[in-house]
Amino acid sequence: MPTTIKGRCLCGSVEFELEDRFENFYFCYCEQCRKVTGSSHASNAITDKHNLTWLKGDDLVVRFDHPEGSFSKVFCSRCGSGLPHESQNGTDLVVPVGSLDSAPSLSPTAQIFSAEKTKWFNEGISAPEYKGFKTIK
Repeated sequence: MPTTIKGRCLCGSVEFELEDRFENFYFCYCEQCRKVTGSSHASNAITDKHNLTWLKGDDLVVRFDHPEGSFSKVFCSRCGSGLPHESQNGTDLVVPVGSLDSAPSLSPTAQIFSAEKTKWFNEGISAPEYKGFKTIK
């Protein structure tokens, strides 16, 4: 029996749960995922499109479907946090892993669109690490 994982947006207005039964877990470096996340890559897990129960705030969920691409962004209308959504082709549920309250049992299965990985991502991996925020002068 799969474990149930809960998730939510940053402000806590939207909450959901799903079973920990993911088929794939991707780091995607494509330009669209960088724009959608505002980061170096998206971290998305894929599961059955019916594997989602909204617990709170589903009326605050907003969906943007790119008119020329096959990708979407679903987010909380209050804080902008990415949330799970059905893929545009209607076959899967795409779950931004950062929206989960605990880690899924599946580790990343692939890094996709690696040819589009930014130079600054690779440079950042080798930059000094700090346990908290640090202003560098």
